[in-house]
Amino acid sequence: MAAIARAVSGKASSTVDELGRIFGLMFAVLVRIPRRPWRPRAIAEQVWFVASVTLFPALLLTLSFGLVIGLQVYNITRQFGAESAQGAAMVLAIVREAGPLGTTFMLAAAAGTAITADIGSRTVRDEIAAMQVMSVDPIHRVVVPRVVGASIAAGLMTGIVIMGGLAGGFLYSVVLKGSNAGAYLDGFSTLAQMPDLYLALAKGMVFGVVAAVIAAWRGLYAKGGAGGVGYAVNTGVVMTILALVVVNLIMTFGYLAIVPDAIQ
Repeated sequence: MAAIARAVSGKASSTVDELGRIFGLMFAVLVRIPRRPWRPRAIAEQVWFVASVTLFPALLLTLSFGLVIGLQVYNITRQFGAESAQGAAMVLAIVREAGPLGTTFMLAAAAGTAITADIGSRTVRDEIAAMQVMSVDPIHRVVVPRVVGASIAAGLMTGIVIMGGLAGGFLYSVVLKGSNAGAYLDGFSTLAQMPDLYLALAKGMVFGVVAAVIAAWRGLYAKGGAGGVGYAVNTGVVMTILALVVVNLIMTFGYLAIVPDAIQ
């Protein structure tokens, strides 16, 4: 029992230490964002890179989400004779949850792994240490452009991915099942509000920051050569997905506590 208690205590202490490092890196990044030089070209390159490797897989993922959610919503509304509510249910599910999460899950899997591998390889080759020796701030030079670029790209892609998810629901309910297209589209405005779209875009940008910071953190603390970088990449994706679920829950609860429902 004592050995188990020590193991649990050691794991808890390690987890707290890792969380402290993540929050410390996030604070360091946020503090350095306003500092010059701003390096807009590096940020633009990161936006393009993240979008190029993430947008198409995210669209496919959210399109499939739209088809599956459309199937479930269609079956439920048909049983209760509320086919006109299909559009309203779809837009809430896609805009508030599936769109932002689908985008950043793919961002973590595609761009996040690349960020971890890039920074991790620099770390194990002592390039990060060499920057510090030359009085170059590695967080400002290496991490900040990637975090800002991931946040901007995630916010932009979230809007596009939401359209893909709604198109998937429209494809199933209207094209395949013959629901009334006008009633389906009119349902978008029944429950959805503009703050729902603002929430989705804000989620996308915040999730982008979280995903990029965790990816960069895993890269900065990678050790053990190529094997250590591979381990950092794998654990970074898992940790990012768990963190995104928690942050999404917090943001959703906060939003529902502040913004009243469209139908009172």
